Amino acid sequence: MSTDDNKQLFLQAVGKFLLGVLIVGLLLFLPAWSLRYWQGWLLMGILFVPMFCAGLVMMAKNQELLRKRLNAREEEKEQKTVVRMSGLLFIAAFVVAGLNWRFGWCVLPDWAVWASAGLFLICYLLYAEVLRENTYLSRTIEVQENQKVIDTGLYGVVRHPMYMATTVLFLAMPLVLGSPFSFVIMLLYLPLIAKRIKNEEAVLEEGLDGYKEYKQRVKYKVIPFIW
Repeated sequence: MSTDDNKQLFLQAVGKFLLGVLIVGLLLFLPAWSLRYWQGWLLMGILFVPMFCAGLVMMAKNQELLRKRLNAREEEKEQKTVVRMSGLLFIAAFVVAGLNWRFGWCVLPDWAVWASAGLFLICYLLYAEVLRENTYLSRTIEVQENQKVIDTGLYGVVRHPMYMATTVLFLAMPLVLGSPFSFVIMLLYLPLIAKRIKNEEAVLEEGLDGYKEYKQRVKYKVIPFIW
């Protein structure tokens, strides 16, 4: 990769990172109408600091993976709908969390917020491990050239460890924000991710050699002994 390509990738990553910080900040602090919403700052810290570090690692070690994560666009109509609905859930959950803090409807105790932050960081580490194990990971559903079935590490426990980590991450976010109402909203993410997994497995069974046999060996999709 040329120096110009490296520079372009770096600028693209930084631009999307800063845009994400801005959008999340606005969604949280405008409804709260205060910068004293400390749970909002806590979420932004545990969300964006590890994200920034992961971006630096991918920039140094695996630029192709970083490029795939940045440039992902769903092509299938069904998956576009899942992505849009997920985005709406996040917007609703963040706005309601800010309003919940502003008006004091039902704010979780501090110990619950910190416990949820700890769970969030543990799942972030699991997510990082998944990225390390599977260099074929993309944000879109596709079978890539020369892709092989990964069945080691977390992939030997569940078929979709990335979704295992991100599902808990997403459900922990409203709890970090201290908002049980936002948690109820984010529960709607579960049927969305179930629909995405169903479609993804159909694509992988059709286009990835050995995936049907892998499904027979690893029975659980997301949560061991449950799902």
